[in-house]
Amino acid sequence: MKTYDVRVKEFIPLVAPAALKEELPVSEASAQAVIHGRQAIQDIIDKKDPRLLIITGPCSIHDEKAALEYADRLKQLSREVADTMLLVMRVYFEKPRTTVGWKGMINDPDLDGSCDMSQGLRRARTLLMQVTEMGLPTATELLDPITPQYIAGLVCWTAIGARTTESQTHREMASGLSMPVGFKNCTDGSLTNAVNAMIAAGSSQSFLGIDPQGHTSIVTTTGNPYAHIVLRGGERPNYDSVSIREAIGLLRNKNLPEAIMVDCSHANSHKRHEEQAVAWQDTVKQRIDGMDAIIGLMLESHLFEGQQKNTGDLATMRYGVSITDACISWEATEALIRSAHNQLSTAR
Repeated sequence: MKTYDVRVKEFIPLVAPAALKEELPVSEASAQAVIHGRQAIQDIIDKKDPRLLIITGPCSIHDEKAALEYADRLKQLSREVADTMLLVMRVYFEKPRTTVGWKGMINDPDLDGSCDMSQGLRRARTLLMQVTEMGLPTATELLDPITPQYIAGLVCWTAIGARTTESQTHREMASGLSMPVGFKNCTDGSLTNAVNAMIAAGSSQSFLGIDPQGHTSIVTTTGNPYAHIVLRGGERPNYDSVSIREAIGLLRNKNLPEAIMVDCSHANSHKRHEEQAVAWQDTVKQRIDGMDAIIGLMLESHLFEGQQKNTGDLATMRYGVSITDACISWEATEALIRSAHNQLSTAR
């Protein structure tokens, strides 16, 4: 009489993290980009670097060619605005689903439900290598606690999403990550869970995980001193000055760093991609007016605006258009970043 794995169809062995790292080793150029990118982000959080941290890129990666074209454009723009902003590319491979749907490139790289995760991890790691070899810092959301062993060494900044900020598993994972971690407020707009997550992530933790050989292990961490809050809106937007001051008050009461990132998409744009510009402009103005607790902004941006249905076949889909949340176009992104750069330069 079987009492275990009654509803499990099959187990497919996965390559060990160490083996994948050996197969796809980090180049010196990538390593330098990651190390310098992390340090620059940490300096911004610590207020040692007066620039704004900008996380921008596709809602999710589904086409590496389009992602690399975006990265090349962003790298060129980053040189022009380097005095006022640190540009970091969103390279998101995992997508939380409210019910069902495409879970991202790592889970289903062929877009067709075949879920070849071994191939997904290889393609994700390869793309991160290519982006960092350009000298461009990278950002992602880590959703599955096994994923970091495979790709985290190529990531400069990580988000924990609104649906997982409450999760003990993700707080524990964040406590051991090598890069700064932004916790988003919950979908209802509450900040308390994100603040509690920062405290948990900043503390030493012990939990079950995997080691570089893929063995189930007891993982003990030192705690992450660069956990911070990301405001993404809730029942209403929360990028306004009143909401920012409320967040500062909560952070101050818990003796936490007064470092706030504003996500211009999601509820802060009423889930209308074109309204990201409204949140962006308001937040930049607050920063120029002296609100130095605002350390960064996030945009969902792609080569072309909008979104499209995932047909399971790149040949039938529009190039450079998101298959998850709608994004603003590259032209709109460039205009927002250049405008903010000019305003910040004038203010300085």
